[in-house]
Amino acid sequence: MTTFALVLTVLVASTSSPQQHPPAVAVTGLRTEYLANPVGTDERHPRLSWRLVSSGRNVMQSAYQIAVTTDSAGFDAARELIWNSGRTASGESVFVPYRGPALRSGTRYYWRVRVWDAAGHASPWSEPAFWETGLLERRDWTASWIRPPDADHDSAGGVAPMLRRAFALSGPVRSARLYVTSLGLYELELNGRRVGTDRFTPGWTSYGKRLQYQTYDVTRLLQPGANAVGATLGDGWYRGHLGFADRQNLYGRRVALLLQLDVRYADGHTDRVVSDGAWTASAGPIIMSDIYGGETYDARRERTGWTTATYDDRDWHPVAIAEAPAAVLVSPVAEPVRRADEIRPVRTFRTSTGQTVFDLGQNITGWVRLRVTGAAGMTIVLRHAEVLDKDGNVYFGNLRNAAQTDRYTLKGGGEETYEPHFTYHGFRYVVAEGLPAAATPETITGIVVHSDLRETGRFVTSDTLLNRLQRNIVWGQRGNFLDVPTDCPQRDERLGWTGDAQVFARTAAFNMFVPGFFTKWLADLTADQHPGGSVPWVIPNPLGGDSTRYAGAAGWADAAVVVPWTMYLVYGDRQLLERQYASMRGWVDYAHRQAGPGLVWRGETFGDWLAWHSDDASYPGATTGKDFIATAYLAHSTDLVARAARALGRAADAEKYAARFAALKAAFRREFVSPGGRVGENTQTA
Repeated sequence: MTTFALVLTVLVASTSSPQQHPPAVAVTGLRTEYLANPVGTDERHPRLSWRLVSSGRNVMQSAYQIAVTTDSAGFDAARELIWNSGRTASGESVFVPYRGPALRSGTRYYWRVRVWDAAGHASPWSEPAFWETGLLERRDWTASWIRPPDADHDSAGGVAPMLRRAFALSGPVRSARLYVTSLGLYELELNGRRVGTDRFTPGWTSYGKRLQYQTYDVTRLLQPGANAVGATLGDGWYRGHLGFADRQNLYGRRVALLLQLDVRYADGHTDRVVSDGAWTASAGPIIMSDIYGGETYDARRERTGWTTATYDDRDWHPVAIAEAPAAVLVSPVAEPVRRADEIRPVRTFRTSTGQTVFDLGQNITGWVRLRVTGAAGMTIVLRHAEVLDKDGNVYFGNLRNAAQTDRYTLKGGGEETYEPHFTYHGFRYVVAEGLPAAATPETITGIVVHSDLRETGRFVTSDTLLNRLQRNIVWGQRGNFLDVPTDCPQRDERLGWTGDAQVFARTAAFNMFVPGFFTKWLADLTADQHPGGSVPWVIPNPLGGDSTRYAGAAGWADAAVVVPWTMYLVYGDRQLLERQYASMRGWVDYAHRQAGPGLVWRGETFGDWLAWHSDDASYPGATTGKDFIATAYLAHSTDLVARAARALGRAADAEKYAARFAALKAAFRREFVSPGGRVGENTQTA
């Protein structure tokens, strides 16, 4: 036999003989809803997702089996399982709902999954994951809302009050969960250590209707015997300056705290510590804290050890019991805001006006960490800005009424480190005034802060300028995705403009994993949507309350339709589409009524926002008719509602909105398309 024939025989034999070792398949990437191992969810039937990993190609799931237990060691004993799906014929591996018995509050549920491929070969069981329920019923909360006493003049705003309580535990702790929320922002400490890594908690929601609470595993922060817990409260979005009209107290005038600590001892018995009249309050070192204005911090007023059990609080005042807000308490569905990165200055320079300036080399959202040594009473002023003017000086004009200024007064006695607590800035440049020594690159460090979203998309080309544009887009998303999708991170605005969100939603989903982020925001859109279907310009909506004055702009309010449909296209989240469907339909019905029988909508809208304009008489500019844009958006959203109805199995609605879309198309063509085929005005937008 020739060498060629031998090789050919081997190849034929290898391709025609049965496969003795099928490609291995494994299960990984377990998630509950959108999160990995969430603590404190209030979903009654959480949806489970996983990914397949295989050494082969074209490996498909044909079946799965899910096992759930409350004991991580209980998977191997059938009697310990809470739910066993059994082998279920399905290719679904995303959003598979838990179908076991009703969940209990404050309980950890462990789960694992295995799958079968198309040939019937089973994978090994995945590594266990878990979810933990929060407080599912209002009656599970026995804590009271508390606030600083009237004597502290707390309703004036600015000052960040401190609330504390010492308590005793009777033995070794097996597990402990702390449930907490606030009116305003909070930071927590237990026995002198910070609780969690989340920032700007409880987050910005439609405070009158929805208020988030967080759940923390604090087992390792507790000890048998004496303990202490403390909370610092900031104005935040709740009562700080908000919007572009220099207004504050838009949601309320008093900050308050709701806290519940549930403890399970090693011997099985339980204990509970709650916010109540036994707490005390005091002013502290944060003299002023505002989202736009910045923070003023006097280190001489620090209360050293104030969250330890041995601290003497006899000069503190009893708290007052506050009225519970009407808002429903909900657990977060989105990733929290966290510190994401640190950036050192690329240069330090002095301007022609004598200012000392640190240049981070990159616009960021966050703040700076200051390291300084000096005498007690000295004050360092840090002013933050994005750009330089034509003379090389730092330019503050675009900030309008947002001071973006932090002030730190030293306590003396060695090197001091300071970071603000309840404010953030959009900036690249930092002007430092009052430094006791020459500036060095170690004096400040930029702290990048945004919602903790995983980057999932990457776009790289051979064109360096195009690559830079994409990096700028990602940095823009980092800077503006801080709990809500904002328009800007620097001036006196930073609002969740609906038009910005709907235009950017698809790009956002390419760059980062954003379903939880937008699910949270869309819940507030529904909460703030007017009964007639009109959608406010910004979500959450601090501008007009129940007034429809700041609502109903075409292209902006269409976020109610475009964003949930985009999330459905990208992530296949049918439940989100179902939850938002009434809101989607409400907006389209409202806009249809505004358009009237002619179906050409001439209502109010911002139109082609920021279109380039020229005063040259030979060029008419780039202005596109608002009726053109509004009617096009109405048609587009009507079409998407028809598609959503079809996806949800609502046949009658699908037919209704498809017919309406056809009528809108015909009206649009009559009004804006010439017999020769010219569409609207001669602009890129048209």
